[in-house]
Amino acid sequence: MSSFAELRSAVRGRVLLPGDDGFEAAAKPWNLAVPQPAAAGVVEAADADDVAALVRYARRAGVAVAAQPAGHGASGSAEGAVLLRTGLLDEVRVDPGARIARVGAGVKWGRVQEEASRHGLTGLPGSSPVVSVTGYTLGGGVGWFSRAHGWAADSVTAFEVVDAEGVPARVTAESDPELFWALRGGGGDYVLVTATEFRLYPAPALYGGQMLWPGAQAREVLDVFRSVTAAAPGELTVWAGLLNVPGADPMIAVHSTYLGEGAGDAGPELLRPFDAIAGRIDDNRAVLPVHELGTITGEPEDPSPGLGRAEMLTAVDDTVIGTLLAEPIAPLLGVQLRHVGGALARPSDSPHGALPEPYLLYLFGVPFSPEVAAGIPARRDALVKALGPYVAGRKPYTFLGPDEGAADVFGPESLARLRAVKRARDPQGVFRSNFPVGRD
Repeated sequence: MSSFAELRSAVRGRVLLPGDDGFEAAAKPWNLAVPQPAAAGVVEAADADDVAALVRYARRAGVAVAAQPAGHGASGSAEGAVLLRTGLLDEVRVDPGARIARVGAGVKWGRVQEEASRHGLTGLPGSSPVVSVTGYTLGGGVGWFSRAHGWAADSVTAFEVVDAEGVPARVTAESDPELFWALRGGGGDYVLVTATEFRLYPAPALYGGQMLWPGAQAREVLDVFRSVTAAAPGELTVWAGLLNVPGADPMIAVHSTYLGEGAGDAGPELLRPFDAIAGRIDDNRAVLPVHELGTITGEPEDPSPGLGRAEMLTAVDDTVIGTLLAEPIAPLLGVQLRHVGGALARPSDSPHGALPEPYLLYLFGVPFSPEVAAGIPARRDALVKALGPYVAGRKPYTFLGPDEGAADVFGPESLARLRAVKRARDPQGVFRSNFPVGRD
């Protein structure tokens, strides 16, 4: 087996091994509640040439490479692998005329939004500005503007990759249709992506923000949420969430965005039914610069622990609302309903395909203590069981938890096709994604 001394001489970026100063911090996932067993080492690639050199080393040494740009989406599957951090691959290029962006594998969505917004454009990010574009897109990508424009992966025009032999390539629908298909939402189990090129969309105006009520108003808020989302155009996205913040009374929040012409008028008008609900604690909705999208939910931007579970729901009706409100959600911190549908429900030539279910349920807890950590999975599972036939079974790749796998995302035909791509492109298992397609 090749020595790590050889690896240190092969790459220009930093190489950290167990026992080195800084190794423990560099090897941690973003979600601190996910145990990430000891990696063989951590490589902070300086550029795409470093990525290629790492792959050639790993192939000779018989070790796997697990890419985690910023550590999001970790599943604990990196044991014995070399963790690849791509934060230094941070170039962002925007061509406003062509409405195309090209970003390095370490770029986060906040950077893209800042650059694109200067030209009145937007990408298709999720709710957090600190998630990497590459990881999010390889998982399909469901976010604020997906109801209008579909999966983020559907907007990709090219990937720059390093294959299992350490050879760089540019992958498009024309140059390598099967690999291009797999990368547009099928995860990163086949090659290492060093840059992604994708379409941008007009962002003439963005209206959005948060409304907040006491938990006693939850039934009324969810009834309005149901009626507003049932008639919502693709430009409008609304999420509603029950909140159980330690030290505070229960609350219910509504987060919303409207992207399009006349957003400052159309957004408030479409959301007007919420204004009739008494007792509102907070309302910070306003016309926003598109690069401030991440402020709407205000998710943590530093590594933190969390235990989440997502499910797609076939409907939100009286039974679903009654089930969610039947008992306090503790020890969960939040129970969120995200309205999806729209363009996501249309046919998609991607591994996941269309997302016909109109709502995504996200259950989340923070393990503040061992007792709370033990209670969170039980409460999540009980809620999902109580929802019974409303739970569709499949879910988006980027919402998988550590105890789930690719079979929870893809239908049998897509999964078999992805596994065929894996066998053809990486027969030695040089690459190990967070959720390998070979693991059920």
